[in-house]
Amino acid sequence: MTTQAQSDVPNTEGLSRFIPILSIGLLFFIFGFITWLNGALIPFLQMVCELTELQALLIAFCFYIAYVVMALPMAKILEKTGYQKGMSLGLGIIAVGCLLFVPAALTAFFPIFLLAQFVVGSGLTILQTASNPFIVRLGNEESAAARIAFMGLLNKAAGVLAPIVFTSLVLSGLPDVNQDSLNAMPADARAALINDMSVSLIQPYVGMAIALGLLALVFMRIALPSIESTSNSEQAADALANTAPQNKQILQFPHLVLGAVSLFFYVGVEVVAGDTIGLYGSSIGVENATTLTSFTMVAMVIGYAIGLMCIPRFISQQTALLSSAILGLVLTICIMLSSNSDTGVSNALWGWLGVQALPNSVTFIALLGLANAMVWPAIWPLALNNLGKYTAQGSALLIMGIAGGAILPMVYGVTSESIGGQTAYAIMLPCYCFIAYYALLGCKKESW
Repeated sequence: MTTQAQSDVPNTEGLSRFIPILSIGLLFFIFGFITWLNGALIPFLQMVCELTELQALLIAFCFYIAYVVMALPMAKILEKTGYQKGMSLGLGIIAVGCLLFVPAALTAFFPIFLLAQFVVGSGLTILQTASNPFIVRLGNEESAAARIAFMGLLNKAAGVLAPIVFTSLVLSGLPDVNQDSLNAMPADARAALINDMSVSLIQPYVGMAIALGLLALVFMRIALPSIESTSNSEQAADALANTAPQNKQILQFPHLVLGAVSLFFYVGVEVVAGDTIGLYGSSIGVENATTLTSFTMVAMVIGYAIGLMCIPRFISQQTALLSSAILGLVLTICIMLSSNSDTGVSNALWGWLGVQALPNSVTFIALLGLANAMVWPAIWPLALNNLGKYTAQGSALLIMGIAGGAILPMVYGVTSESIGGQTAYAIMLPCYCFIAYYALLGCKKESW
């Protein structure tokens, strides 16, 4: 029994520890790159397929809804393939999704783009489900938080690069365009430019598909520690949990349920901030609109770094969550009231570095990344606190909060078409209010 139990614990010393961490770190970089590529893809496809804002935001909807629709099927697949083969399968599915961009670009037929996004999101679902358990198991429990933080920084750093790389590969050689300038062109010139833009997607996405396919083969060959089996104590806990009516039991934890709702709102506002900034910037004539998501991601990286330095050394997770919600409320009000032409705020913050100046309204959207950075890391431990044997079920409930990334951008799109893009950011106010409530009271609630 002792020998078997020891064999279940991965060897994480020396080089055998470094290679798995590096491998999973690469996957988290891929998560971030593909996820935040949407911020550039949405305004780009709005121009190529001549879409309304609401139609363009279906790109984000199809991507994030895959997490909800495919979560259980992918979990069943993982039970059969195991985690490492599941990673390879996930990379392969994403590669297939990238290849679907070829017929989509050749025809400029929007439903094919949506199908491609759903397939890519499905691949990411199995990839994330397979790789996340390795973070905790690749070392002792005391250092798990540092590993999670490292993965998070890789994820957000990829988000900074993705829109810049997309713009340089897809729009290189093409004149700088945005929705405003495109609408002003003569019909023939606009049609020719749109065709050139659409075809320019093919080579980068074929390259991504090849790279992901090769990486899938690599992940079938590298030696990663096995986490398929669990210890005797974990099996006993699972057995106890399975003897109870799970849904009834898990809903008896108010701090968990309210935490899942908070994550729904958080993922929603995070995606709105990251994926609509390009749409909004393009609509008011900002140059290089497809790169604007990078500004939001830089703010998130800064916020992440501040959180790592301050939590729990100077402030608690609960205080960090409340501060994030208040900052989100303040910035949202600033977005709604600020100028679409004056660039004073960005000039003061980064203009002296030679970085592109942005209208104040767009600058405040980018700064939402600072408010959003530490919400996810703060909610998780508060929501899972004292769940005991129900921790795994609680984690599954929290993952469902990713649905906010599919729903709230669509709410923004509908609102934008009714009252205008700038005022539509008001939909984030109740979201941040609920997150503030959770930080103050909801996370402490022990009974309904």
